[in-house]
Amino acid sequence: MRLFPSLRHVDKFRTVFDFGGREVAHWFPGHMAKGLKQMKASLKSVDCIVEIHDARIPLSGRNPLFQNTLDVRPHILVLNKMDLADLSNKQKILKKLERDGVKNVLFTDCLKQADNSIKKLVPTVLEILENKPRFNRDENIDYCMMVIGVPNVGKSSLINALRRTNLKKAFSSSDFSLTAGRASRVGGEPGITKAVLTKIQVSERPKMYLLDTPGVLPPKIESVETGMKLALCGTILDHLVGEDIIADYLLYSLNKLRNFSYVEKYELQEPSDDIQLVLKRIAVKLGKTQRVKALTGVGNITVTIPNYTAAAYDFIRAFRKGDLGQVMLD
Repeated sequence: MRLFPSLRHVDKFRTVFDFGGREVAHWFPGHMAKGLKQMKASLKSVDCIVEIHDARIPLSGRNPLFQNTLDVRPHILVLNKMDLADLSNKQKILKKLERDGVKNVLFTDCLKQADNSIKKLVPTVLEILENKPRFNRDENIDYCMMVIGVPNVGKSSLINALRRTNLKKAFSSSDFSLTAGRASRVGGEPGITKAVLTKIQVSERPKMYLLDTPGVLPPKIESVETGMKLALCGTILDHLVGEDIIADYLLYSLNKLRNFSYVEKYELQEPSDDIQLVLKRIAVKLGKTQRVKALTGVGNITVTIPNYTAAAYDFIRAFRKGDLGQVMLD
């Protein structure tokens, strides 16, 4: 990262984000409610719950409804997108999770073609189940996991990574259009998976299946800041919160973490706490402008102005792709 002549003014940057009286965005479409209901009804056929969450927000944003209704089965927390997260305080995170009752944690990068953590998942499940009652499933020689999580944290990517690692072959169901090893559709926006409880094989020895489920947010998110973190990580549709406020929260978060990678990426002179200034520079650099009509004393004229919405979208997308470095929001 480039060094700047002076960072003295950085101490004057915001230390608290002003949410401007905004309320938490509530996003609980019908398929989420239906999915949660069917998850509960299917627990009798499940040996283990695999909850997947974004590694950049390991301590916030998890759906409390999962703990309240699905914790009757052994549980593994998979913190995905570890390649995008700053894990320098990994041990502190694990200790905090353990204090909250989460003992089985794996960090993964499910988009990586060969992720060693993915290889650990099936053995970890078997180890957990070794001394746990299987209830009405004692006679079954196969195992069944249920994958759960809020939207867009990588549930479908996890399934595909497990199949790629353990089976190395395509899914045969006609319900999907597949490439080698892929059984679940992957998308970059929340709400891609709407089918409820699709059963997919992810291992042959032992024979293990996984129930894919739609991402489910709680009907009420615990706080505005938690909602903003979820939005920044892409679990809530951008337009429900507003690209401008998400971009401003991103700038605030990067500055707070002393991560000034955006300065070099967008060729700013120095770090800034002014989102309008930053977005204007992004728009100019990327050529994201728009022509609008302006009324003057001599009539209407057409002027070219920065497209702040397009610039905000590019800024947010750069964060989600990891172009602004590894970040820990919790």
